[in-house]
Amino acid sequence: MALSEAEREAIREEAAHYRDKSAASIEALKIVQQRHGWVSDEHIKDIAEVLGMSPDQLDGVATFYNLIYRRPVGKKVIHYCNSVSCWILGAEELREQMEKRLRIKLGETTQDGEYTLLPIVCLGACHRAPVMMVGDETYFEIDPARLDAIFPVKT
Repeated sequence: MALSEAEREAIREEAAHYRDKSAASIEALKIVQQRHGWVSDEHIKDIAEVLGMSPDQLDGVATFYNLIYRRPVGKKVIHYCNSVSCWILGAEELREQMEKRLRIKLGETTQDGEYTLLPIVCLGACHRAPVMMVGDETYFEIDPARLDAIFPVKT
């Protein structure tokens, strides 16, 4: 799906804030992701054209940032922190519990399209580990009971 003229205009407006248009690449990717849920190869090509970059250059930016999704994801993405602090405090066991509860493996999306489960290197809250984000909400000091409350069994 090609970018709409409104998306192109929003990207041009963002790029106008920078001497080098390519400096707006992350914001441009966010604009498209916010509207489509992810950034397709066609979107990369179109954004790169607006910013005067090659698609490969922009794809390098997109794949570097783990909050830019290069394939479809659920309505809410679950980022579970798998850094050392979270790992020591049980993040792997919590991941396994989420996989069982949601009936998906890491990198998959639930059948209803609600959740995608992805690891993230660090959420910057090691003092409150284990940590995860569900959509835009961050949860701290997760334990099995809290995880059950966040993801109640659907009847």
